Amino acid sequence: MKAPPRSASLRQAQWQPHVLALNAPSAYVPWLMEGGSLTMRLKAHSDSFRVQCLHQRTAVCLSDETAAIELHHRGRVWEREVLLRCDNTPVVYAHTVVPMSATATDWPLFSALGERSLGTTLFGDPLVQRGVLEFARLRKGHPLALRARAALIANGVPAPDTRILYARRCLYRRRQGTLLVTEVFLPSVLELIKTNTNKR
Repeated sequence: MKAPPRSASLRQAQWQPHVLALNAPSAYVPWLMEGGSLTMRLKAHSDSFRVQCLHQRTAVCLSDETAAIELHHRGRVWEREVLLRCDNTPVVYAHTVVPMSATATDWPLFSALGERSLGTTLFGDPLVQRGVLEFARLRKGHPLALRARAALIANGVPAPDTRILYARRCLYRRRQGTLLVTEVFLPSVLELIKTNTNKR
């Protein structure tokens, strides 16, 4: 079987079931492995927390999201992208997709989230079932790495010069609907551990 072109491999991530497969710096591991609400953890490490909504619209899902949200082929989804800011510094870029087949009954608050935290909504709803975490190293050519850097530059924040960004994703279910959340941890998140350890 012919190997995919190198450019194609840079645009896809190999999602792993265990964080150790990433060989990530140890400082990232507590963030990647957070089992509760990431929003609550970020709030505990900062004086002020804000969700900056970049957009919420229909889009074509990424190639490595198709099977994860149980689509038979790449198609249009509802897409939400945000920056999570601690003390006004972007520390996480989050990307959420919901199949177009989902209804307002499945995800009643999704369309009206605005700059409210999706994580708080998910963890506060007893009908939501959380799947297992998956982890990946995103190279510079991966669409989410490109979008994260573009979002930072658009907001006057220098893009990280690292070649790899570490990410995790999780599939959520509510009634008949699915929702996939991918969180890309920016290097600035490590500063929260160093400067706010007294709040942990």
